[in-house]
Amino acid sequence: MAKALSVDLRDRVIGAIAGGLSRRKAAERFGVSAASAIRWSALKRDVGDVLPKRQGGDRRSKRIEAHAALILAIVEETTDITLAEVQAKLAEQGLSFGIGTLWRFFDRHAVTLKKSRRMRPSRTTPTS
Repeated sequence: MAKALSVDLRDRVIGAIAGGLSRRKAAERFGVSAASAIRWSALKRDVGDVLPKRQGGDRRSKRIEAHAALILAIVEETTDITLAEVQAKLAEQGLSFGIGTLWRFFDRHAVTLKKSRRMRPSRTTPTS
């Protein structure tokens, strides 16, 4: 993801606009897009500063977290369950989540789902 342009550059563009240049001319002068100069100008007018907002982060986990109790109850009920089986049980409840979404949910909640290995049959043969 690209980094936000510096606050210093933003301040210089806003200063040029305050000094009488149009937003587009100020943008051209400092080598930024006209849309950025217009946005920064509106940000300065509305908020009072031109600090960039935080970038990235999780915006979608609220949907699955709303059903956290149900999902964790499913895992408690059957400890030896796969992600696909959890997905199927949630589908029975009318909920649809991808395998990756479920994996990230369990990762956030520090739940590990591991199938137990079945023991191989013994190689010893009965003696007659």
